[in-house]
Amino acid sequence: MFAKVGANGSMDRMAIALSGLCLVHCLASAIFVAMLASAGGLLLDPIIHEVGLTFAIGLGMLALGRGIVDHGFMMPSAVGGLGLGVMAGSLGLHGDQMGTVYTVLGVAILALGHDLNRRAVI
Repeated sequence: MFAKVGANGSMDRMAIALSGLCLVHCLASAIFVAMLASAGGLLLDPIIHEVGLTFAIGLGMLALGRGIVDHGFMMPSAVGGLGLGVMAGSLGLHGDQMGTVYTVLGVAILALGHDLNRRAVI
């Protein structure tokens, strides 16, 4: 049963969608903080980012790891792992404008890794 899960790239598509949601969240948070300082406290709560990163790591391990098994290419996983690392590093930059920049950069790199993984599964 597990052999068929993600064989058609569905996990990578879900991971790309999660990356997109993360990107929207980060940009919306920055806009809300700029417009309404009181709303920023809720959206920039560190627990939201920690839980989101935990989901991204779990889904990334499943989808990118499954890609290695399916097509044998390590590059998509390496690119995705770099994106996850940048996202994890940005957790220490909360309250700093660069934290959002690094989070968005990490999400974009991770989405690229998932897209490479999806395209490699033929």
